[in-house]
Amino acid sequence: MGSLATPSPGSTPFPPLCYPPARRDESVVDDYHGVLVPDPYRWLEDPESEETKEFVSKQAALTDAVLAECNERYNLRRQITSLCDHPRFYPPFKRGGKYFYFHNTGLQAHNILYVQNGLCEEAEVLLDPNSLSEDATVALSRYAVSEDGKYLAYGISSCGSDWVTIKVLRVEDKKPEPDTLSWVKFSHICWTYDGKGFFYSRYPAPKDSDLDAGTETDSYLNHELYYHFLGTDQSLDILCWRDHDHPKHLFTAEVTEDGKNVLLSVEEGSASANRLYYCELSKLHNGIEGFRRSEELLPFVKLVDNFEAQYVLVSNEGAEFTFLTNKGAPRYKLVRVNLKEPETWTDVLPEDPKDVLESARAINGNQVLVCYISDVKYILQVRDLKTGQLLHNLPIDIGTVTWITGRRRDSEAFIGFTSFLTPGITYRCNLSTEVPEMKVFREITVPGFDRRDVEVKQVFVSSKDGTKVPMFIVSKKNISLDGSNPALLYGYGGFNVSLTPSFNVIRTVLIRNLGFVFGLANIRGGGEYGEEWHEAAKGPKKQNCFDDFIASAEFLVSAGYTSPERLCIEGGSNGGLLVAACINQRPDLFGCALAHVGVMDMLRFHKFTIGHVWASEFGCSDKEEDFRSLIRYSPLHNVRRPWEKLADQCCQYPPTMLLTADHDDRVVPLHSLKLLATMQYVLCTSGDKGKQTNPIIARIDRKSGHGAGRSTQKKIDEASDCYGFVAKMFGATWID
Repeated sequence: MGSLATPSPGSTPFPPLCYPPARRDESVVDDYHGVLVPDPYRWLEDPESEETKEFVSKQAALTDAVLAECNERYNLRRQITSLCDHPRFYPPFKRGGKYFYFHNTGLQAHNILYVQNGLCEEAEVLLDPNSLSEDATVALSRYAVSEDGKYLAYGISSCGSDWVTIKVLRVEDKKPEPDTLSWVKFSHICWTYDGKGFFYSRYPAPKDSDLDAGTETDSYLNHELYYHFLGTDQSLDILCWRDHDHPKHLFTAEVTEDGKNVLLSVEEGSASANRLYYCELSKLHNGIEGFRRSEELLPFVKLVDNFEAQYVLVSNEGAEFTFLTNKGAPRYKLVRVNLKEPETWTDVLPEDPKDVLESARAINGNQVLVCYISDVKYILQVRDLKTGQLLHNLPIDIGTVTWITGRRRDSEAFIGFTSFLTPGITYRCNLSTEVPEMKVFREITVPGFDRRDVEVKQVFVSSKDGTKVPMFIVSKKNISLDGSNPALLYGYGGFNVSLTPSFNVIRTVLIRNLGFVFGLANIRGGGEYGEEWHEAAKGPKKQNCFDDFIASAEFLVSAGYTSPERLCIEGGSNGGLLVAACINQRPDLFGCALAHVGVMDMLRFHKFTIGHVWASEFGCSDKEEDFRSLIRYSPLHNVRRPWEKLADQCCQYPPTMLLTADHDDRVVPLHSLKLLATMQYVLCTSGDKGKQTNPIIARIDRKSGHGAGRSTQKKIDEASDCYGFVAKMFGATWID
């Protein structure tokens, strides 16, 4: 069993696959509000059991055998490696009169942090993450330079885990300090203005000291905010905030640019809302150190004590604070409040009637750089910080502003930009002149890529309920719209995340060398049109994002870009859920599926690691109303034999690759493993054998996590395997 039912000319069918048997424990049945739901692969939730390890090992061997027959993956690896081998620079930022920036010469495993005394001075390596491990599995995950530019505090993670260890380096002589902070997770590193130390967030150390961090599945509870004094042991760190009454809350600190206040953001989940507290550091009698021997927490004052909206600090002038918020403004606005009159909030920059205010950064005294998203394209403006008045529109192409560095004390900003046709530009914007000067500071070029060969279109697709859904289509120019092109459709659709135009070497290779059409669907659940767009596919409305994605696929077929048997869908995390749900609902529409690190068990996701915070996005099966919604689309619980429910008796599931990793402590591997076992059993090994000839396999990466911190080589290897598999299924041949 292996190839498509109707393989393309030149494709070679796989021999029948022999799927490893997986024990089904029919005794495991849960009662959800009177509905009995079996969970026969519950044993796969234990990553340390020998049975689970054996299952993983046999599935990996099966996948290796399949991939060995995917000849184009060798061409893919060669070409992707070649195109990745180009210098990449990222916008510099300034601390203590020094400039810091990241750079990669091309195929280095991780980007290197450089420092220079001036933009025309010679740059020196400050921190090379490639030296932290021999196999490139240790990565830099976060960093912060002290206000005076003397110290770098940085967090490193191993094997892609969300767990972080913070260390400190002296900038001047690159010498490490003895500081080592463990069990840090979901944390910023935030220095106080005096450079004596920094705030960070962590969980209590686990009871099992031999834990292989990143492989655990227990829920994370009791997040805490600490302050660390430079040069001291972690045991002496000052506990600044905790809330045992709400063990699932997450805490993040931010020190204001004037150094006088620390803001505490409290989150209960992944929704676009947070509580906001503040502490006036300048008024603490003995400073933070006065709490060293005290059992008291820092005296935070509650400014916003509900989860009705999101608040992001933009700037402050003494007690007067400016925030970016969606309070009463689903497309966001700027507001101002005086801490001495906390009940009075005024609009500085009202909500736009159409466009989403994506970000705002105070710069050059009383100016603010604002980014709007307008029909999934960025607009960059300079406005007056006090009044919100438009001062200048800054010229950028159709694409995405990726970074803005610069602070209120600076008269210049560095702006990162990318698009489907632009690998990367860093602009240096001088705001001290009457009309801002926007000049190219650095530009990334990819040898062999010619933007004139590629075209980008944006279309608006009618979803099932008539909603217009935007989609970008990227392809070679002048392709035939006869349905013969292989196509890749990518989506996400959740957590207020916007998918905007960006350059991707891998997709460039697919378009140029395998003739693919690439579609990026901006489905509901994302943030492309603000909070209303997000809310439209949240909780009980989640089906809307699947409908939008299916409608986008149908458009690509009806417009002649591709055909169902040559259309691959792809997504990661929430997007992995999207892909799995869509092949359950419309197996006839797709010719291949790549589901990365997906949330597949919608009835039990909240029981593992940080999954409980997603209840604000999906709902929770503990509540009957949410259960009724979740069970309707949960990928694990909706695998059905399509030949039994569709008129087309030859219909089967598309060739499917589930991707997960052994150190993914965000969406733990059990999601993909349980779905894999279920699909193989229902479709391939129980009754009606021979109906499902398309392969159902999994790529289970070792010493990797949810996606962050992967080396360049791991990214190349994964892409070669994924798209080599797709090319094999489509019978796609290489174009030089």
